[in-house]
Amino acid sequence: MYLHPLTSGLPQFERDDLKKVVDVRSYKRNQYLLVSGQRSQSIFCVATGLLRVALQGQGNHEEVTTDFIRPDEFFMPPSLRHDEFESPATVIAALPTVVYAIPLRHVRMLCAKYPDLLVGLLEHESRRIGILRTQLRRVTTSSVEKLVSRVLHELTQLAPSENGGYDKRITQALIASYAGISREMVNKTMKDLENRGLVTKDEQGVHVPPSFASTDFGSALPEAPAPARKNPPPVEPGFEIDFLKKPRKD
Repeated sequence: MYLHPLTSGLPQFERDDLKKVVDVRSYKRNQYLLVSGQRSQSIFCVATGLLRVALQGQGNHEEVTTDFIRPDEFFMPPSLRHDEFESPATVIAALPTVVYAIPLRHVRMLCAKYPDLLVGLLEHESRRIGILRTQLRRVTTSSVEKLVSRVLHELTQLAPSENGGYDKRITQALIASYAGISREMVNKTMKDLENRGLVTKDEQGVHVPPSFASTDFGSALPEAPAPARKNPPPVEPGFEIDFLKKPRKD
């Protein structure tokens, strides 16, 4: 039986109790999980698919994508002091996504009893902050081509297609939002990369060369820690996914 890395150190009875309180939720592409300011009593762990985190842009109503949450990663509150929190950002399914909703009250109880779990969650948030800093540095210092190239390569890890590349359902508008540039500029840059044979498309996805990983200040960033997984069948009444097990591949 597969155990999530952060639950593998818990006693069996704690894992059994955790399974009883976890709620499995399925979201369609572009469906909202949380809106900025909305209150929630659960944290979310991605089972399959991809979430994006967005903030409201200044001076207009467009959302700016600041972060992605891939399988086995969490969307957590700014603080674990309370059993409920106000979401600091909007959370949207970038692809069809299944998440585990874990009651914050239960997480707080486990963290108080098992400090290693708390440390693991803090390390998770530290990694996310590091990713955000890297993206901010990239947006403010890279040329448009290097910025787009690096984002395209990152998408091959965040939203991999079956035959390599990234899922073609990731739109240029989403790339522009994450890269901090206009959609028109993304479109122009990607067309130029296609004309030079650097970007190719097929029925499964968009393919980019490995060299795109080396455009961030001349060195490649670490590979994504989370393994790629295919989406499971839609969650239907009577169908359950175990938070402590990986979804079955049919």
